[in-house]
Amino acid sequence: MSVSLYQTGVSGLLAAQQQLATTGNNIANVNTEGYNRQRAEQNALLGHNSGGNYIGSGTYVNDIVRIYDKFAYKEQLFNQSNLGNADTLHKDLNHLNQVMSFSGTSVVNGIDSFYQTINGIADNPSDLGLRSIALSQANILASDFRSLSENFDQLEKSANGEIEQMVSKISKISQELAKINEQVLTGKGLTVNGQPNEILDKRDQLIHELGEYTNVTAIEDQNGVMTVMIGSGATLVAGITPLTVSVRAGDPDPLKTQLQLSGPNSTVALNGAVLGGSLAAKMEFRDEHLAQTRAGIDRLALAISHTLNSAQQAGLDLNEQQGLNFFTDINTTALMEGRVMAPTKNNGTVAASVEITDVSLLTTDEYQVKYDGTNYVMTNMNTMSSTVLTLSPPNRYDSGEGFDFVIDSGAPVADDVFIVRPGQNSAALMKVTLTSELGIAASSSVEVKPSENNISDGYLKVSEVYDPVAARNYTATLNAGLTVDVYESAPGTYAYRVYDSGNPPPAPTIATGTFAAGASALIDLPPLPAGPAFQIEIGGDPVGQGPLARETYNIVDAFGIGNGANAVAIGLTQEKGVINGGKETFGQGMAISIAGVGSKAKSAELVATTADALYTQAFNRNQEISGVNLDEEAANMLKFQQAYQASSQIISTANTIFDTLLNAVR
Repeated sequence: MSVSLYQTGVSGLLAAQQQLATTGNNIANVNTEGYNRQRAEQNALLGHNSGGNYIGSGTYVNDIVRIYDKFAYKEQLFNQSNLGNADTLHKDLNHLNQVMSFSGTSVVNGIDSFYQTINGIADNPSDLGLRSIALSQANILASDFRSLSENFDQLEKSANGEIEQMVSKISKISQELAKINEQVLTGKGLTVNGQPNEILDKRDQLIHELGEYTNVTAIEDQNGVMTVMIGSGATLVAGITPLTVSVRAGDPDPLKTQLQLSGPNSTVALNGAVLGGSLAAKMEFRDEHLAQTRAGIDRLALAISHTLNSAQQAGLDLNEQQGLNFFTDINTTALMEGRVMAPTKNNGTVAASVEITDVSLLTTDEYQVKYDGTNYVMTNMNTMSSTVLTLSPPNRYDSGEGFDFVIDSGAPVADDVFIVRPGQNSAALMKVTLTSELGIAASSSVEVKPSENNISDGYLKVSEVYDPVAARNYTATLNAGLTVDVYESAPGTYAYRVYDSGNPPPAPTIATGTFAAGASALIDLPPLPAGPAFQIEIGGDPVGQGPLARETYNIVDAFGIGNGANAVAIGLTQEKGVINGGKETFGQGMAISIAGVGSKAKSAELVATTADALYTQAFNRNQEISGVNLDEEAANMLKFQQAYQASSQIISTANTIFDTLLNAVR
């Protein structure tokens, strides 16, 4: 009996010792990230049959198990991916918001300052000092746009760099997970019992870290080996075989880097948008939010350049010449070619470009033009709407979106595709091309003088000037008495006539026609077949006094160093709706871009706050199950210490009994 009692005490002592060791390990790892508390599973040994009774023979520790709830862990992992995604997108959008708030405001101020100087020139056209300031303000405005574009470049490079770092970490985690799988598989041998708890904790911690970068799905087989998949099901770790994620240059845009998953025998592309986690957030920020913001700024720079260049070309400078462009022409060869990108997989030899035809129709969307073997089909990549482009001989296709797709050379092959970004590089390449303050075209070339006898509310105005030098020559030299008269030829119908009153009567008619009340007439001068130098518009209700009474207008040379009429017209473009279908002024367009980014940043902040709260709840729930509670462990320590001491007493008692028996038989 004493022997049995001795063995019972030893088993209790050993069990208490293991319980104490396990509890001590829990306490020691209370601050170890990813540690799951452990528990010694203690069972009773089979009893011995003695005298018809089963007498207990002690205890043993069957296993040291982790306190682990896979559902709570998966919930935490899911929320970890969501938090990584939301937090990364919020930080990136907040950074973009700061850039737009600072640099975008500089652009707005630059626009206002430039127009202030133009308005000053309108009041005093001959002031060379004001003209010089206007050129300086134009340079500042162009520099602000270039600076904003450079900020976008830095954000894009930073995003690409962080994407590379993330995929590098993912690949390292993949290798470590494969090694742990191998250790787990080795530890499942027939001679080994129990679980390698610390190794499993390390594996879970690696998966948790991986979950920050991407969505993770893990499946464990009967041997405890885990297959790890990322995103929507791409295998990252297959047993003991790790796969690696890497980046490659985008095609056709090399800066739009793409992801690929590489194994021992093959490489497949990964869609970063569906990976989840912070990696998908980086891709979303770069490819959507940053790209859309950049496209909006490029469109604004393009619109300002075109509008001011066109207004400048309508007037005469101090040298009596047509005004030259303020800024870089929007349809330079470099800009036109830069708007089209062709993937390397194209089999044809087509070189294409894009020419802007109507700034007001331009969107911030990206387009794909695909040759289907017969036609070029254009698809808006934002709305996914498609249209077949119609050829305007010899080599251009009107998109209907404010630009022409131009085939410069080569021949296409079926399935060739081209990526079109109509505003590409407009901000980055915006420069002032006007070199002299004398070249600011403040003066108008021709003007309309109504007859003193006119009494109606009809009007005649110069609506367009295509060539101010030719327009001036047409009115001052070729037709020094250029006159327009109009009368109500029938109820509700007005007839007009353009002639040179300086010629001996009857003066030959240059142009004639009619228009209905409430409408207007546009007349190009000189008329066809000559190329027009300018255009006039007649409208209103030019009803004279009495039947057939004519309202008369004279069109005369207007140039003068004190003429600031064209500078006024340039200044008025600040309040003119130009972009987004003519609905937005330059200031409104910039304000909408700034506010749009700010709204996205605020929305992302709210999403990140919610994601953080959900993750915290999931983490706390998991910790309630798997985390170390020092109060509980302290109580266990006391309990197992007492059990250890009690088992020692059993052994001591067994020894005493055994010694008594030995002494009794001596």
